[in-house]
Amino acid sequence: MQQWARIAILGAMFVVAYLLILAWQKDYGTAETKPQQEAAVVSHEVSADLPNSQTVATAASDVPQANMPAQQATDATAPVSQQLISVQTDLYHLWISPKGGDIVRVELLNHDKNKDSDEPFVMLESDAKRTYVAQSGLVGLNGPDSSRNGRPTYELEKTAYTLADAKPAKGKDGKDIQVLSVPLVLKTADGIEIIKTFNFTAGEYPVVVNHKVVNRSGQNWQGQMFGQLKRDNSEDPGKSDQGIFTLGTFLGGAWGTPDEQYNKLKFNNFVEEKLTTEAKGGWVAMVQHYFVSAWIPGNLKLTQANGEAYTAKLESRKSTDDMNIIGFTSPAFNVPAGTVAEIDAQFYSGPKIQSELKDLAAGLNQTVDYGWLWPIAKLLFVGLEFFHGLVGNWGWAIILLTILVKLILWPLSSKSYRSMAKMRVIAPEMQRMKEEFGEDRMRFSQEMMALYKREQVNPLAGCLPLLLQMPIFLALYWVLMESVELRHAPWLLWIQDLSSMDPWFILPLLMGATMFIQQMLNPQPADPMQAKVFKIMPIIFTVFMLFFPAGLVLYWICNNSITILQQSLINKSVEKDRAKRDEATPAN
Repeated sequence: MQQWARIAILGAMFVVAYLLILAWQKDYGTAETKPQQEAAVVSHEVSADLPNSQTVATAASDVPQANMPAQQATDATAPVSQQLISVQTDLYHLWISPKGGDIVRVELLNHDKNKDSDEPFVMLESDAKRTYVAQSGLVGLNGPDSSRNGRPTYELEKTAYTLADAKPAKGKDGKDIQVLSVPLVLKTADGIEIIKTFNFTAGEYPVVVNHKVVNRSGQNWQGQMFGQLKRDNSEDPGKSDQGIFTLGTFLGGAWGTPDEQYNKLKFNNFVEEKLTTEAKGGWVAMVQHYFVSAWIPGNLKLTQANGEAYTAKLESRKSTDDMNIIGFTSPAFNVPAGTVAEIDAQFYSGPKIQSELKDLAAGLNQTVDYGWLWPIAKLLFVGLEFFHGLVGNWGWAIILLTILVKLILWPLSSKSYRSMAKMRVIAPEMQRMKEEFGEDRMRFSQEMMALYKREQVNPLAGCLPLLLQMPIFLALYWVLMESVELRHAPWLLWIQDLSSMDPWFILPLLMGATMFIQQMLNPQPADPMQAKVFKIMPIIFTVFMLFFPAGLVLYWICNNSITILQQSLINKSVEKDRAKRDEATPAN
């Protein structure tokens, strides 16, 4: 009974792991790539190396449609500029288009394209290969982005900014920070001045996008701020290639409100299950493997009053050229003649670092999606972070975490291993009973149960360690696949990326060897068929582990090694106790 139960659980682990990949691919795999229309490719073409000319055009249909008379739309009279604005901080190199003030390219300087490249990871871009941009502006009754002439073109102070242009300021916590401001100015013929400013803080990814409306006309001005992400159906550039498996995490839209903090929306469902809700303190995002771009609606400040958070409308839709758009629109606000109003929002485009995302908006940190085992995965990640802080290496952190988990489970597993050790000791007695009672299965079962009771053995206790390890194994899989901190993280020697498979397959072979040794310490099945299945299991798991992340295989090796040590000590202890008892029996 015990052996079949253990084989069944091992088989279940194999099947669950396989189904995990299939389910992961179905839920989180990349959307089907659709060919973009030729016109769209041309209109979004930007140099893939260093964008230096404004060829990025944005259709008016991209922006949110507001209820307004077309004849009352404000026409911009600013001259057309052909130069993109280059902004470089310590974290990224970013380009802004004067046409609408959209962010058309973001390169993450602290994250490489892949482990074999020194090129920065490209988060946003707009070229012949891919369209993924962050748009924002003012729409509504007098909003310039609702003009029948299309998106406005802003005047520029200069076209290149670095942290050398930053100025000292005070952060929310009172600490000194360096803020780099990039202003864009739009002046209309009727006396309206709109200053769109991008505020970058040194050492931080969030960007505050502020719109300041100065009304020098003789009439009331009314508008709404919008912020949105626009992306085509191209594949996730951050997905992991694991040999025969292509492991990807969720690629699509996401949004959250204080009441519903995290929700996912596949690109295919942007129309059928489209987002349309209102919230104060919500957010919208596009999620991919390891990285996320998000808009977080901010504050509205009228004249000299303090800024207050506004209730924004969160929406998703498809554009006419089959682009995926998710964004927000603020409520309409008025700027009476002779007054000033400001409205802003935060934009984030970078790695899914939980400690940073949780402070931006409620639920945004859940874009680090650990699946249905997230409570266990979160604890594992906290443990990994702690040990990484001590040793400075994620590989050693995994080993230390494994030791900690085994110590926590030691009391429960010791009872199970002791029961297995007793099964190993009484195996000859069970074989003798089987031969003695032959085909009388009822008598054999009765004698076997009596033996279990006399020796205080639980035949199913040996299954407990496997049951305890299964959720930890699956949770750690999600941690390794979703935590950007482990992306391209080296351990030692040939293991230069714990999030991808072992290129030389040494760790899977070691895992198979430790699994085989562990099985040899357990009671061997009396049934020949069970014995064959038992011997095949290490081979099956070795083959399967060839394509799993090296960090996960490293955990399994450490877990097996500690189990071997624990089982060996318990086996010797039980055998010693049994020998003492056998020696004492004749004397009685």
